[in-house]
Amino acid sequence: MTQLKEITSLDEWKSALEGSSQRQLVVFKHSTTCPVSANAFTEFSNYLKNNEASSANTDFILVKVIESRPVSNQIAEDTAVKHESPQIILIKDKAKYWTASHWSITEAHMNAVMN
Repeated sequence: MTQLKEITSLDEWKSALEGSSQRQLVVFKHSTTCPVSANAFTEFSNYLKNNEASSANTDFILVKVIESRPVSNQIAEDTAVKHESPQIILIKDKAKYWTASHWSITEAHMNAVMN
């Protein structure tokens, strides 16, 4: 399965965002108390498991929005994407390329955009 890294600090976020100059970055914002988010996380995990080869030039990060609220807020500010959870944001060259939230986060939707 493709590596997913949870980030919890603003320094980790800044480093990940800087890295999007060389590699695309996928941010998954997850609420650990929401059943819709749990479903979206399952879809996201299935995408990671089934697309390892096509994800070689992509970094994947997880932000738990309740536990890491300052990081979540900074992502919203830096990407100009209004916070929602669950939410997925594809970043290229430090800018938002695509985003989806709630029931729009499906393995099929991710395949259509990222492959």
